[in-house]
Amino acid sequence: MTTLFDNIRVVLCQTSHPGNIGSTARAMKTMGLNRLYLVRPKHFPDAEATSLAVNAAGVLETAVVTDTLEEALADCQFVIGVTGKERSLSQQVMTVREAAQEVKSVASHSEVALVFGTEMSGLSNAEADRCHVLATIPANPEYTSLNLAQAVQIMSYETRMAITTGQLHYQEKPVELATQEDLERFYEHMREVLEHIGYINPRAPKKLFERLRRLYGRTRLEKEEVNLLRGILTLTVNPKKHSKY
Repeated sequence: MTTLFDNIRVVLCQTSHPGNIGSTARAMKTMGLNRLYLVRPKHFPDAEATSLAVNAAGVLETAVVTDTLEEALADCQFVIGVTGKERSLSQQVMTVREAAQEVKSVASHSEVALVFGTEMSGLSNAEADRCHVLATIPANPEYTSLNLAQAVQIMSYETRMAITTGQLHYQEKPVELATQEDLERFYEHMREVLEHIGYINPRAPKKLFERLRRLYGRTRLEKEEVNLLRGILTLTVNPKKHSKY
């Protein structure tokens, strides 16, 4: 999995605002990407970029600055241009989710570049010409504009989801579910309390208690939760007297 991420680079073309470079670095690192290429950035290095990168400053420190897009892509075998503009070009256009699947397939053995244009106008036609396919983010057709770093975040996220198949980055703590014996004791305890407080008439319970059993049965109660509920039931009948302050 590490090899796939190491074969993917993000390329920003002629970025005007250094803050977007820093935010891009942060967006990349959170998704496991670390190779950033900058084609003629207006301001770089820059304190604002470092500030907005937060703990992803390492991505900026290893960023490669080039004079041309051709230099940034020279050793790449697959290039995806991320764009929101409709074009008259004959290139294949796919969603970023579809493109991420292509990245997963190719990055196992080849260098892949994800190319983004300027903040104001996105990829130029000349830059798009250098891409093998174009990827677009399905957005509100009435307002498709996205901040550069947001677009990088979405593409990076879809790439990570494709590569990891959505696996969590941590192991969920296992919980002990209540046994049927635990539940039956809880139900009996609840019945006694509800009869005690007059909520259930023991001579005519109707279907009320059956409904309560179904309600709790749907929740897959944990053992600790059953103990918590039984504690509430106990104090319902025998409330503690708290001193006044």
